[in-house]
Amino acid sequence: MKTPKNLPIGIEHFEEMRREDFYYVDKTGMIKELLEDKAKVNLFTRPRRFGKSLNMNMLQYFFE
Repeated sequence: MKTPKNLPIGIEHFEEMRREDFYYVDKTGMIKELLEDKAKVNLFTRPRRFGKSLNMNMLQYFFE
């Protein structure tokens, strides 16, 4: 039987989540939308604790 993955409670760094094999909802499709939209400014409005910092960190990790 496979060991269940841990929940990433309090982790805001995409690289750490991937390296340590935590559960993660893949939001990389958002990158395609951002590149196709070509807006000067993008506003990410989400309630508290809904992954804004993690999304920004994922984008940073992707573009570096």
